[in-house]
Amino acid sequence: MPASRRVFRCALGLIIFAGILACPAVAQSATTKHASHRSNSRAGRVQTGLDVLESQKFAPLRGKHIGIITNHTGRDSQGKSTIELLAHAPGVQVVAIFSPEHGLGGQLDERLSSTKDPSTGLHVFTLYGETLRPTDEMLKGVDTLVFDIQDAGVRFYTYTVTLAYAMEEAAKRHIAFYVLDRPNPLGGEIIEGPILDSDKTDFVGYYPIPVRYGLTIGELAQFFNSENHINADLHVIAMKNWHRNYFFESTGIRWIPPSPNLRTIKGSIVYPGLEILQNAGVSVGRGTEAPFEEFGAPWMDGEKMSSALNATHLPGLKFVTQPFIPVSGLYAGRRCGGVGIRVGDRAAAGGGAGRLHP
Repeated sequence: MPASRRVFRCALGLIIFAGILACPAVAQSATTKHASHRSNSRAGRVQTGLDVLESQKFAPLRGKHIGIITNHTGRDSQGKSTIELLAHAPGVQVVAIFSPEHGLGGQLDERLSSTKDPSTGLHVFTLYGETLRPTDEMLKGVDTLVFDIQDAGVRFYTYTVTLAYAMEEAAKRHIAFYVLDRPNPLGGEIIEGPILDSDKTDFVGYYPIPVRYGLTIGELAQFFNSENHINADLHVIAMKNWHRNYFFESTGIRWIPPSPNLRTIKGSIVYPGLEILQNAGVSVGRGTEAPFEEFGAPWMDGEKMSSALNATHLPGLKFVTQPFIPVSGLYAGRRCGGVGIRVGDRAAAGGGAGRLHP
């Protein structure tokens, strides 16, 4: 690679990170009709929408023929899956199961085919294959869809688009739609980052919202339903004991990586800003033990880059020299000069991470 190109790309990466300082944060509470107020002390373990539904003995779904949109993250506080619980719920008949990107087990990084669930024998229709939406055939015999998936709290995550597409198809067919609410891993207070251009919407960006939108998955469903005029028969089973200032580790819920490369809570904090570097020819740690906690390239001087970034004094973040060799993905098998990202104060760091995305 010509030296001029290497210099340009290194400079581009530095500009992206340093751009945090030039872009003021928009920090505000994202209030909705069922959100909890800010709290500095925990009022008890957070109960997800699935936990709440279970405590209601599944009464809202009694007598319904349901399709479940879920994956490996759909579990209650005891580790039981949404599929298992609803399949044995009194008065509830599960007709079909739907899986998002990465499949029902959350481990696949490819387009998928429909399969069967071994525990129930039901069809598992993929919504990340030939079609991204449930079809008439898939929805045959379904009068209610139930969505229970943990998302990442960022605009460019396909699970939220699957949510919206499924709501649209449900609305067309007068199928009721239930969302079992789950925490936003990044909390519910900070809203930041550029808003998606309305002509750039696609499967990684459903609606013009900021990179970091500060809503739970149930609140986001309500927002989409209203603002994009989906007009679905939407019901949100709200959480209990969740507060807007809670990062994921404050909830007491066991962290389950929502996708193969978003493995840690620390990685989820940096993810909103780091993802864009891939478009500049920079590895973001895919194919390593620490995806989204490091970045680099064969042409990058990790020591100089980390020193330059530390000199900007980005709040809550520290950068260290950390070379790596990805086993897959960009620069697989090649030694990359790299930078490791250490998150200190999550709230302070969160105020910058989202503004790394254009």
